[in-house]
Amino acid sequence: MHAFELTRRLIDIESITMNEKEVGDFLHGYLSELAADTGGVVERMMVSESPERFNLLATWGEPVVTLSTHLDTVPPFIPSREDDEFIWGRGACDVKGIIAAMIGAVRQLLTENLTNFALLFVVGEERNSAGAIEAAKHPRGSRFLINGEPTENLLALGSKGAYRFTLKASGRMAHSAYPEYGESAILKLLNALQRLRGMEFPSHPVLGSATTNIGIVRGGRAPNIIPDEAEAEVLIRLVDDGAEVRRLVKEAMRFQVDVQEVLTIPAVHLEKLPGFKTTVVSYTTDIPAFEGAWGKPFLMGPGSILVAHTKDERIPKKQLLEAIDIYARMVRQLLTTGEAAA
Repeated sequence: MHAFELTRRLIDIESITMNEKEVGDFLHGYLSELAADTGGVVERMMVSESPERFNLLATWGEPVVTLSTHLDTVPPFIPSREDDEFIWGRGACDVKGIIAAMIGAVRQLLTENLTNFALLFVVGEERNSAGAIEAAKHPRGSRFLINGEPTENLLALGSKGAYRFTLKASGRMAHSAYPEYGESAILKLLNALQRLRGMEFPSHPVLGSATTNIGIVRGGRAPNIIPDEAEAEVLIRLVDDGAEVRRLVKEAMRFQVDVQEVLTIPAVHLEKLPGFKTTVVSYTTDIPAFEGAWGKPFLMGPGSILVAHTKDERIPKKQLLEAIDIYARMVRQLLTTGEAAA
């Protein structure tokens, strides 16, 4: 199956986080056919939090280099389409096109009779890195991990971390005609959010400044009731390990709302490879969740993060084809010298 055809086939299988089974089953069958003809082994690595969820591992020999990315996408599902320049749809660049490029690279390497590499596709990256956390418990000796995310085929020198938390405000219900007898949880939450927006967080000379997104706000019961509950889900993009940001948030919010922590992923600093142009990205990846268990990490992939998670998500066909050659080149050099060719 051509890389463009495979990308569209993957896009058209809805795999929003927690619903990765169908795309996993498809890839298990697809990779099993490839492995049967080339001496590879394909296995499901079950993820303990759910009997329906699994990572996919395909190995050829004893893996020294592992190409890895995730199976899940953000909502909503958007079916594929294409024109002369792009393939469109949910997951086009984040991350179905990258899966196709990695498989294309493996096919290229196999024609050269190379072995000792692997493909590892994991679940849950878009929510809590559940698949990568599970994979970290079951390393296979890989010395290098090439993680795929949209970097426009540039090698990322670092990526920001993430601090996710929920702010919960409590109040007292009352008839809205007599607000003095109630206590508005929504007003408490709004005050807390306004304070959060004005806070200054750490910055880094390479990664830039930490940034805050108030992603979800909910609360209240009816327009004529003083609200007794309200909450907001917040994500701060970290430029360090997050300890100072967590301290600042908890201190600033402690007299207004409760802070319920969901997830903390530290920022990552990565090394250069000779001969590769570099970039820095502001998003978070599975790399911290792997905890080095699958080897020294590198980050690279086709497509632009600026269109990921949008209604216009797409991947340039030219970049997708280029990524096949870049991934193959990276694997080839890491297998032989431990570094990319200059």
